[in-house]
This record gives sequence, C-alpha cells and structure tokens, in this order.
Amino acid sequence: MLKVVANRVHGNCAGIRRRDFLKAGVLGLTGLTLSDLLRARAHAAQQGQPVKNTSVVWLWLPGGPTHIETFDPKMTAPAEYRSVVGAVKTCVPGIELGAIFPKIAQVADRMAFVRSFAHTNSGHAGGTHFVMTGYDHIPADNGAPPIRPSIGSIVARVRGPNHPVSGLPTYVRLGGIYADGPAWLGPAYAPFDTTGNARNNMNLKVSLQQLEDRRSLLRSLDRINREIDQSGLMAGLDSFDQQAFNLILGRAKDVFDLSKEDPRVRDRYGPGLGQQLLLARRLCEAGVGFVTVTYGGWDHHGNIKQELERQAPQLDHAVATFVEDIYARGLDQQILLVITGEFGRTPRINNDAGRDHWAPLSTLALAGGGLKMGQVIGESSAKAEVPKTTPITPQDLMATIFHVLGIDPHIQFRDPSGRPVYAVEHGRVIAELV
Repeated sequence: MLKVVANRVHGNCAGIRRRDFLKAGVLGLTGLTLSDLLRARAHAAQQGQPVKNTSVVWLWLPGGPTHIETFDPKMTAPAEYRSVVGAVKTCVPGIELGAIFPKIAQVADRMAFVRSFAHTNSGHAGGTHFVMTGYDHIPADNGAPPIRPSIGSIVARVRGPNHPVSGLPTYVRLGGIYADGPAWLGPAYAPFDTTGNARNNMNLKVSLQQLEDRRSLLRSLDRINREIDQSGLMAGLDSFDQQAFNLILGRAKDVFDLSKEDPRVRDRYGPGLGQQLLLARRLCEAGVGFVTVTYGGWDHHGNIKQELERQAPQLDHAVATFVEDIYARGLDQQILLVITGEFGRTPRINNDAGRDHWAPLSTLALAGGGLKMGQVIGESSAKAEVPKTTPITPQDLMATIFHVLGIDPHIQFRDPSGRPVYAVEHGRVIAELV
C-alpha cells in the first residue's frame, strides 16, 4: 500500500489545522487496490443504477464568505449593514453584486445567486459539516469526526469510484475540506487527493520492463488459479487489472497535466485558483463526477473591506473565466459550478470593521448544469439578517446537485447499525432552477 502525506495546513479563527493522508494502491505494484475500485464501479453498473454524464465543480470558500459583500450588497440598508465595498450592476437588469466582482457581474446571465440560503450552525467545522453533508453535527467544533458521507462520496458510491471508460476517479479533491469524505460509506468512496505527492502516484516509479514483468507474473498466477476456478472469477480479475494498467499507461494521467492544455487558455485562466478551476474543467470533461476546489481566507472578523479588496480579484477573474469557458465549449449542460462556504457573516459591521460568523444567511451561487441561470433566487430581509422568503437549506442544495447528476435524492444507504437512511431526508430541488 502506497501512503502519501500532504502537509497542507488550513487555519481559521477556530484554530483548525488539517493534515491530509492519502493511501493509494497502484496496480498491485505496492499492494493493489485500484482494481478493487474498478470492480466496485462495475458492480454499481450491474445494479442498474443510472449514470448521467454530468459533473459538479464544488468551489469552497473556507472561513465563511460574507453574503453581503459577495452576492447580496443590500445598498438600501443602513450604512452599518450594507456592503462596505459598494455594489456593481450586472449584465442582468436589476441584479447587483458586491463591487469587488466586476467580471462575475458580466457573466451574471449565466449564473444564479441564492439570497435565502440558510442553516443553523455558525461554527467553522459544524457549518462545514452541515453544508458538505446536509446534516448538522454540533460536536464537529470540538474535534469530532464527520458522521455523514459528503455529497462527493455519495456520488462515488452511486456511480462507482472510477469512470468505466477512462478509469479516472469519480470524486477528486483539489483541496481538502472537513467532512468531504465517505464516513461510514467506506474508504473506497473517499476522494482522490491531488495535494502533495498524490498526483505523482499516477507516474510510473518503475521501468516499463519491470511493469511488464509484473504484468506477466499476474497473468501467470491467473492461469494457475483459473485451472481450479469454476466460477469465472479469475477472468473477471483479468479485466479489472487490465483497466488498472490502462489508467496508468493510458491518457488518464494526462488529464491532470496542465501542460497539455493550450497555453493561451492557461494564460486566460490566470494563476492560483484559475489553474485549479482549469484542471477541474479538464477532469469533468474526462468523466470525473465531482471535483472540490478550495480558495481560503474568508474569516474576516476585522478590516473586511481591505481583506476583500486584496482577495476577491483572483476569485472574480477565475470564476468569470471558468463560466465563460464552459459555455463557449458547450459544457454548460454537463458541468455545474457551485460556490459556497460554511456560513455567511453577521449583517452588522462589528467594532473591528469586520463581520462575524452568521449561518442564518449564507453565501451560494451556481452556474451551468443545464439549470435556469440569469436570476436571483430568494430574498433576504431588509438588513440581510435572515431569509425573507422560504429558506433554501443545505439539503435543498444537495437535492439540486443530485438532480443535475441524475441521482435519486431519496436513495438510501445502510448506516453502521444496518439501518437504512436517506441521503436527503427533507430537501427539495430548488424549483426556480429547473
């Protein structure tokens, strides 16, 4: 078993730090598990579970992005409540965004901004768990592990961990998030982690001659065992091993290599987050079903105006470029972009010229996915404190994502006690989007 440790540290006011561990078996070269994942994918297909050729890019803004300065500037509110960065008109008449997003404003006709997204947990870990899984988990803020599988892991469970043709993982993590894992669904449905050295696992660490020797050995062992096997199992193992070899030797690893992309496209996306979203687009084109991308640093308890003016331009450029790109390529029916974080920020500016944690209204925007764009969904109260219209909940967001992915939101799994539980118990697809 190959173990990769990625020392990627994330911090916020709760002092949360994480070290991501990845265990990846590669083709049996170090204790094969990839064939097991491919086998699970085939098993899902045998169960007759529908697989839709759609994908989700989950852009996570850890720390809790302000809902006011992003997508609900509330310029009619008193000065201590309205957006401290002002507002910008969009290409959709009547819709304004925070003035730090002039480029996103120009693609607003291809996006939807939810102004009534809300839940009840204003803790970093707890709020993250709520949005990532659809379920509250108060002990999360005291270091408790997640108790429900994430949306991405559910997608991997339904579709199978790997794409049946390319062999690419169904669920890829470009940035770690608390509660982004499989919980009791099991490690087969964890995200493929590209941080640290994980990407290098797709490159051969042995010569082609050694690899062929390994391949020949497997074939020899299979022939020996097949003579005493009456079930056809060994023939099945041959096919899974072949898929595993093809993943490493074929084009799958090239999908992760941005040098294969047109240099003009790379330049247009820009550095940092832009390159991450470009990679996410490439992965989705190749059949990956769910990709998480993180762009942190939104825990603005003080000096929020200065912090946003420093941080927002990269987000503004990268998101606008991604949206333009998927529409230009005709991928807007296949790829859904979701932009959110664990909660919003307090409506009233505090004594440090910042905003504190506030789950009763949270940040959410979407683009593509074959949904109805160019609109604002829901309305906040006069001071952006709570939803004025019916709240959109994390489970509603989950149900909408499952709708795009062709997954029945009422699908059930068995928890550790053996009891069947729904992936989504109370959520409904956001009606305005369909």
